[in-house]
Amino acid sequence: MNNVQQYNSIIVKDMKKMNIAIIIAGGSGKRMGQDIPKQFINVYDKPVLFYTLESFQKHPQIDAIEVVCIAGWESVVMAYAQQFNITKLKWIIKGGNSGQESIRNGVYHLENIANPDDLIVIHDGIRPLVEDAVLTDVLLVAKKYGNAVTSMPYNEQIFVVDKDDEGTTTQYIPRETLRRVSTPQAYRFDLLDAKYHEAFEKQIGIYGSSYTNTMMVELGVRLYFASGSDKNIKLTTKDDLEIFKSYLKIDKDNWLKW
Repeated sequence: MNNVQQYNSIIVKDMKKMNIAIIIAGGSGKRMGQDIPKQFINVYDKPVLFYTLESFQKHPQIDAIEVVCIAGWESVVMAYAQQFNITKLKWIIKGGNSGQESIRNGVYHLENIANPDDLIVIHDGIRPLVEDAVLTDVLLVAKKYGNAVTSMPYNEQIFVVDKDDEGTTTQYIPRETLRRVSTPQAYRFDLLDAKYHEAFEKQIGIYGSSYTNTMMVELGVRLYFASGSDKNIKLTTKDDLEIFKSYLKIDKDNWLKW
């Protein structure tokens, strides 16, 4: 048994109700245009993924972490976890060929570990600015309703392209009816596990840009909104990386109300 297999064999002994985070780090990050996956790009001597993991490590309501990792990088995750003292990381699971396959792998791995009413938080490894208040509210809403999705109001105007003339419009969607949804998202484990089995059996909600939230809606689940933050950016391009670096260096003005 190699080191990664030994690391993955760690079992959570305490079977009381838990909040478990699944951090998705299975993508190759081609749009970033770098030689390594974007979740492993170093920013001020720390990989992006480990800024994300530190947010979950320090949150008192997160009991355990599972990383779904791009194949071949498992040992790197394990080594950095030891370096940055990510003690809540219990499992490193190989990712799939798509985002939904990666999440599925992480969910299925917990089938003999998680209790039905445990809350599973799913989060993108390349969203490193997870605020405590956002994570807390996601857990609070999910505890009450069985699921919760981080959301924000949409502040721009949305117009519908005319089907007969793509350069024009005569219809708009009131922005008050829209919400931007991202991760973190939280679900009771029994709901999450059942719906991933259903989705892959029926081939519903698993293709293209589908994610857990869109899959749930396609399978008839009502989702509940939790609080979000504009800082919760997804690092997709080099410009996003520069914005992230700016956030890390920013100083708050003491005279502003927060």
